[in-house]
Amino acid sequence: MTVTIFVPRDAASLALGADKVATAIAQEIELRGLDARIVRNGSRGMAWLEPLVEVRTTTGRIAYGPVKAVDVASLFDAGFLSGGDHPLCLGLTKEIPFLRQQTRLTFARCGVTDPLSLDDYRHYQGLKGLERALAMPAPEIVQEVTDSGLRGRGGAGFPTGIKWKTVADAAGPQKYIVCNADEGDSGTFADRMIMEGDPFVLIEGMIIAGIATGATNGYLYTRSEYPHAIETMNAAIAIAREAGILGASVMGSPYAFDMEVRAGAGAYVCGEETSLLNSLEGKRGIVRAKPPLPALKGFLGRPTVVNNVISLASVPVIMDRGAAFYRDFGMGRSRGTIPIQIAGNVKYGGLFETAFGLTLGQIIDEIGGGTATGRPVKAVQVGGPLGAYFPRELFDTPFDYEAFAARDGLIGHAGVVVFDDTADMLKQARFAMEFCAIESCGKCTPCRIGSTRGVETADKIARGIEPEKNKVLLADLCNTMKFGSLCALGGFTPYPVMSAMNHFPEDFAPTPLVEAAE
Repeated sequence: MTVTIFVPRDAASLALGADKVATAIAQEIELRGLDARIVRNGSRGMAWLEPLVEVRTTTGRIAYGPVKAVDVASLFDAGFLSGGDHPLCLGLTKEIPFLRQQTRLTFARCGVTDPLSLDDYRHYQGLKGLERALAMPAPEIVQEVTDSGLRGRGGAGFPTGIKWKTVADAAGPQKYIVCNADEGDSGTFADRMIMEGDPFVLIEGMIIAGIATGATNGYLYTRSEYPHAIETMNAAIAIAREAGILGASVMGSPYAFDMEVRAGAGAYVCGEETSLLNSLEGKRGIVRAKPPLPALKGFLGRPTVVNNVISLASVPVIMDRGAAFYRDFGMGRSRGTIPIQIAGNVKYGGLFETAFGLTLGQIIDEIGGGTATGRPVKAVQVGGPLGAYFPRELFDTPFDYEAFAARDGLIGHAGVVVFDDTADMLKQARFAMEFCAIESCGKCTPCRIGSTRGVETADKIARGIEPEKNKVLLADLCNTMKFGSLCALGGFTPYPVMSAMNHFPEDFAPTPLVEAAE
């Protein structure tokens, strides 16, 4: 019987030598005359074990990692095609603690299947949600998503069902589904993992959104820095179109839906939905004033659903297993699961999908294993470069939209970046202002000018120039930006700055400037 070996082709794995490993395995198979084949799967999301090579055995999939090309011959010598013992052997993949503790709904197939095999996708319950949706009236689909409690996973946490209903009820000769895959937050990679590891689930989610709202065209907007994701999505769209899943008759139904990929130039502000729409239309990526909302006048002035990758990729499991099943996970108004991306100075970095409700301390200390350096954790930034810095005193905060908001933080895209006790929080506050100044679209004064003045003020504090006066000025700038900016870039930049000032005041009291001796 042919033995199947899995070698990931996820971008992170490729960066760590996965292609060289796959080539070495292919050479050993030929050299030894073995009956084996290689499947290039997505990533399981355990970055410290990449490239993670798996082999399918009679007892289940056995994992080995991290594997380098020079390790391959010894793996074959140890009989790894039958799960043989080796220093890199990790046992059954599903029993690795980092995976075993997860609740994988959206990422159930990621790292398991061949991303471009429709047979694999169907085998692992793919298209079940779409089949159910095709048998339902559109308003019932919207209601199912609403009842599930699904909220936007891109940052704002807006209820997905309400957005869909607004578009469904809007009048217009043409409606659109736009997937926001412009993943620009630091420490985030969930969107990329889905696009590279399970592209059909995103396609399925977009089709269901189209059926529910009356949209017949979709666009996936991502950044040019994601070449592997773009290649995989384009290939998957072509396969889905050939199979009749996309096109004039979705799976033989009266519904039509087709889609394409558009790549932006990588502007952070194009993660904001109205800037994204401008870019998608071929215009400069600057923020639009609201109202009108994109749900009423979005792409080309038509009613448009703009949802994040994870929001849309979560829809198929909701439609397949029902709103009540999905809603049963989570806490408060945060229902379902969330793919937490653990990065920075952390021992076990990667993607961990779980129900809302774990505390920040559990995520950092138990799942992430603390810092990679072994030094104490000083701060954790949740929500990308616009997220607040939380000290250990706030590690009892549950991973929940409202709980984070109550402590002047935000979950955002659920990126978690860890810093040890060598981090200088004044420098981190300055970086937040500098990032905003560089990435600002320039349309509104509070963001454009406030961030530039913020960098100058942080530099004065660092040099010991009237530190108390300048800390007051920095707080005033943050207040102006928070309430005066047109979008979240300027409006949320105060979160990292003010949290650094409030929670780490010792880093804002540097040694006074010493004049040179005459």
